[in-house]
Amino acid sequence: MARKASTALRDPAWLRALLLAVALGFVALSLVLPLVAVFAYAVEKGFDVYLASITDEDARAAIRLTLLVTAIAVPANTVFGVAAAWLITRFSFRGKNLLVSLIDLPFAVSPVIAGLIYVLLFGAQGWLGPWLAAHDVKIIFAVPGIVLATTFVTFPFVARELIPLMQAQGSEQEQAALTLGAGGWSMFWRVVLPKIGWGLAYGVILCNARAIGEFGAVSVVSGHIRGVTNTMPLHVEILYNEYQRTAAFAVASLLALMALATLMLKQLAGWRMRRTQPESGAA
Repeated sequence: MARKASTALRDPAWLRALLLAVALGFVALSLVLPLVAVFAYAVEKGFDVYLASITDEDARAAIRLTLLVTAIAVPANTVFGVAAAWLITRFSFRGKNLLVSLIDLPFAVSPVIAGLIYVLLFGAQGWLGPWLAAHDVKIIFAVPGIVLATTFVTFPFVARELIPLMQAQGSEQEQAALTLGAGGWSMFWRVVLPKIGWGLAYGVILCNARAIGEFGAVSVVSGHIRGVTNTMPLHVEILYNEYQRTAAFAVASLLALMALATLMLKQLAGWRMRRTQPESGAA
């Protein structure tokens, strides 16, 4: 009877093959083929042209700015994400649900709208624009505005990865460490961080990927000043609009390589996190 029940619940072989073929076909058409096309167009005129395109002065400026913005936004959101996850999972207070909703806000707001909000706040005609101009502080159409916009769109990733993880792990080990005389920082570094390490890495990787590839919010606040406020995605757009297709795809291929490296790190972090979760639960 058990064998018959198992056979009855198993999908037919033809159905599994059909679903697999549909899934693989969709992935090949929507993901693999465009990725192959990016690299093919990038090197269509030879590697000399490819290298010249990615070592051009404006391209190097865009790469430096992208890395700079990422180096500021990701650590800031990492610190906030850990603090917010700790606060939400370990304490009860009024407004907790509101805080969780605010963390999710960048998922619901269009990046373009986020950029416009910063323009309304810090632009020349914005609420704080006259005061900033009087004190010679420039945010919009400058690096600070790009950092703010990138930080906003990447805001939830670390916190949203850690909150469910820390809720599932509970606080028994932390309470035991405190009972045995561990201080707050000692307990965090020796008990909490080892438990959430791979989950934290997973969130940081996702945050980093979004920061590198962000276009909408950055496009609004950057001003598109070539060699000054253009990140890599904006530089690709400008090159393509100027009909420099090979150069545009060359810089886009660097973004694609970063995305592939991020994907590999993400898979590694996810695999390690799945392996360590049962051990944490058992402990």
